Amino acid sequence: MTLALPAAAAVVALVGAGIAVTGSDSAEAGEAPRISAEMNKPSQPPQQELRQRAAKAMEGDAKSERSLVEQPDAAASDSGSAPSARIIGGSETTISAAPWMAQLHFSDATGAGYFCGGVVIAPTKVATAAHCVKGIKWYQNGTVITGTDQLPTENADGSWNFHGGQLFGAYRQWNHPAYSPYTLDADVAVLTLTAPTTVKPLPLAQPTDGALYQAGLDGKVYGWGRTSSTEPNSASQTLKVADADIVSDSNCAAAYPDGFIKGHMLCAGAAPTGSDETSETTCNGDSGGPLVVSGRLVGIVSWGDENCSAAGKYGVYAKVSTYSAPIQSRVDDANWNYDHTADLLARRASDSTMFAWTSRVTSLSRTENMGYFGGYTLALQNDLDRDDYADILNRYNGDIYWSHFVPAAEEWQHKLVAKGWGKHKAILTPGDVTGDELPDMVAVDSAGTMRVYPGRGNGGFNAPVSVGTGWGKFTMIRGHGDFTSDGKPDIFARATDGKTYLYKGTGVATKPWAAPVLVGAFGSMNALVTTGDVNSDGVADVLTRDTAGKLWLYPGSGKGGFLARKDFGSGWQAYNLLG
Repeated sequence: MTLALPAAAAVVALVGAGIAVTGSDSAEAGEAPRISAEMNKPSQPPQQELRQRAAKAMEGDAKSERSLVEQPDAAASDSGSAPSARIIGGSETTISAAPWMAQLHFSDATGAGYFCGGVVIAPTKVATAAHCVKGIKWYQNGTVITGTDQLPTENADGSWNFHGGQLFGAYRQWNHPAYSPYTLDADVAVLTLTAPTTVKPLPLAQPTDGALYQAGLDGKVYGWGRTSSTEPNSASQTLKVADADIVSDSNCAAAYPDGFIKGHMLCAGAAPTGSDETSETTCNGDSGGPLVVSGRLVGIVSWGDENCSAAGKYGVYAKVSTYSAPIQSRVDDANWNYDHTADLLARRASDSTMFAWTSRVTSLSRTENMGYFGGYTLALQNDLDRDDYADILNRYNGDIYWSHFVPAAEEWQHKLVAKGWGKHKAILTPGDVTGDELPDMVAVDSAGTMRVYPGRGNGGFNAPVSVGTGWGKFTMIRGHGDFTSDGKPDIFARATDGKTYLYKGTGVATKPWAAPVLVGAFGSMNALVTTGDVNSDGVADVLTRDTAGKLWLYPGSGKGGFLARKDFGSGWQAYNLLG
């Protein structure tokens, strides 16, 4: 478990996603972790401001008859169809039946107001359509409302009633980089809320969930959109649900021969009849809302015919299973400067000062002095309580602590996770290993036995599940994020000969990894660090350090391998704890 580094760096043991140091930096018995970093996350806007934003959007939307999105070029020129922000028919429902529903109220640069649906997929994350996000300054002009089945209504005195909903700002926004406003391809986006919502999230469909897309399978779509294909101002005051059974790709392609993109889009619902009275379909204002099958988010309302009830013209959705990996990477992207790139923690050997190095996509920049980290032998970045503040899982004086920032107290607090783990060979936090949408911990003890510790979503863990023995033969075990684009976290293990194997995640606690696949050799590297998506392409990456002290980024290919490595600078031999 030990290998020689340059003389100034001493001897190290590589553990988890960080470097465990042996030597003079030992902590005194009974000491607690200490972190001095300030967490300057953008604050939640005042409720009055959020109310004003929502009211402005409602007023602007009432005056506008424009569709929120442009039609696909091919559909416009060849088939005459045009997408709408697109529930006609259906029935009213309650927020208790769809607790993850979100309202998105926003304005554009001209002051015009708009409305979209959204779906809570994690406490601080709302998935929606890219055409509801692209080009909008959400941090400045948007309000997200959860926890109510009613749209805001104006009181007689001019004030607004939000019917018990929770109002949030969105300080980060992401839309898929392949999104096209012309073809409406990759019409998916994620908003990051300024504070966690307490509503129950809706799980994502994964690439392995092909059974959820079988033609005829029962589906439901939810929204507050127009109830008439001809009356612009006919939004439903109360949340509605409509039957939207899965339509085959062939029927969808026949309905939209020049607009449907197989694998990226799907149709759902009975074909409209040409009349609102006998149709049940989505319409303007439903954009971004969820198509739900078997308790999972399988589609995001994207487009349809300009006449929502046009005969034979189904509602079209972005296919979530195709995009679940990049969406999930946005869910798991808590970091030190609150952008969409994973960062690096590095402790300077000369004085044991820990720094956060934030990703600039093609390089790293030292931005945060986190204070004295003497005595630590592990520092793993994660977000175990899913509050969008980056946490650290530490090994300190042989014990494991979860360190997390508590905004109400404006301080770091530390929770003892395990005692006497000083000889554990590997500790890592890959993500949701067990398939329950909560981040987990994986550990290999001194005897080489691996165990999965299912996370509770609050920084705690349930009883461990034994994976098996024989893991002590590896000199490094790393993993944080999805390297195979299947929505499940994976890990790498390096043998004594330098050969490195990918263990693909299965989502099953008792057997969390598929058979190993040789992906290369990192024998010349003395550090491997997996912190997530460093270059912001939606795929997890690996940072490595060679014996000359140069740092390299190995961008994940999304297929379990790596693209050409990128030089991330030299001089890293001066650091003896990376995580």
